[in-house]
Amino acid sequence: MAEVNNKPEIIAWMKPSCGWSNGVRAVMSKYGLEYDDRDIINVAENFYEMVTKTGQRLQPSLQINGELLADVSGDEVEAFLIERKIVMPSSDPTSVPTDSSCTDEEHEAMAREALANSTGIQLGDISS
Repeated sequence: MAEVNNKPEIIAWMKPSCGWSNGVRAVMSKYGLEYDDRDIINVAENFYEMVTKTGQRLQPSLQINGELLADVSGDEVEAFLIERKIVMPSSDPTSVPTDSSCTDEEHEAMAREALANSTGIQLGDISS
């Protein structure tokens, strides 16, 4: 695990399953950083809080030691952490890409899950 210079206060407003969000989570894991992962999809109050604080609707958005980062990738978060000397640069690998969106397959799976959660209907239950 990479070296951390102090214990920052981090709030991350993210989707539970998203390529960008997972990239941010991977950076946090790489550096062993604790953070408050606020689900903006299933908890409306978290989405409202993110929009109120950042002035926009895109995610991932973070607050690190009081500074706001809106609509960022894991790479951008890592660069911020290094620039602010919160972490020391590390070549340790991450478990997922830190700079990419979800694949089409991941988007389709999320749509199926959202439909099932909101209606109880599985896509396979619908006949054409």
